[in-house]
Amino acid sequence: MNQTKIGLGMAALGRPDYINIRSNTNIDKSVEVFKAIAFKVLDESYTLGIKDFDVAPSYGLGEQFLLEWNNSRNHKDVNLSTKFGYTYVANWEIGFSGKHEIKEHSISKLNKQWEVSKAMLPNLKIYQVHSATLDSGVLTNEAVLSKLYELKQEHNLKIGITSSGTEQVKIIEVAQKINFDGDDLFDSYQVTFNIFEQSCFHILRELLAKGKTIIIKEALANGRVFKNDKFFQYESAYDYLGHLSSKYSVGTDAIALRFIIDHLEPSVILSGASNSNQLKENLKALNFELDKNEVSKLKLFAVTPHNYWKERSHLKWN
Repeated sequence: MNQTKIGLGMAALGRPDYINIRSNTNIDKSVEVFKAIAFKVLDESYTLGIKDFDVAPSYGLGEQFLLEWNNSRNHKDVNLSTKFGYTYVANWEIGFSGKHEIKEHSISKLNKQWEVSKAMLPNLKIYQVHSATLDSGVLTNEAVLSKLYELKQEHNLKIGITSSGTEQVKIIEVAQKINFDGDDLFDSYQVTFNIFEQSCFHILRELLAKGKTIIIKEALANGRVFKNDKFFQYESAYDYLGHLSSKYSVGTDAIALRFIIDHLEPSVILSGASNSNQLKENLKALNFELDKNEVSKLKLFAVTPHNYWKERSHLKWN
């Protein structure tokens, strides 16, 4: 029986702008309204059986929202995960024209962000390097790696990485070789995987076989799985997704999530829902199964990592 769970990622709940082409830009984007929405979605998530919640310091006020919610609800059975390495700099400015977040994988950044994130203990279960890359040097930074291992030992944490971009497989290959006295540093891998980006399939299956935690992000390709005239190259995919949506009486999102469940069988798939309705639609993915022929056909819609990430780089924050 498939054991994949759906969790909640807070990237769209903690900041007013996010890369998602389906985002509703007509909502009130005040901090007060966002906090109320975040708490509502978190409460409904828990009521609906979600126990895994993922955030990062760069998700605007997402980490603060999750910490306040966690403290006020006092649930004993939730699994929180956060990250280090990116800082949110848009300062809640709507339509901010510069970079919304800045990467820094230094030991000083790790120490500074950990001082905030550790307040989530004991429900904090996974602590991750945010968007590990080969060129940032984080996977060869002995000070950072040693500190992460120290946190792992001291707080019984899983240490993880998240990855993006065309070199996801290479990044994972390097990360899985890092160990301290034969003990693997990384227990968790949060990876972009969806109908269009399937490049990590084989290495993720290998990691699952070794008992590693595999968390899938951007399962809906930042909204590109939904029919959109701007992406004519996906027309055949949209037609087939529409056919399956009709057959199973669910939305395209549920089909896209179910494909990942049936094809990859990861530990957790993160819903990026920004409201309760989206969350409920996502959870319908747990109510049916695709047959082998349907999974095989959906596999054919994968594009090259180069094309996928080039296209993603042109998506706008809104």
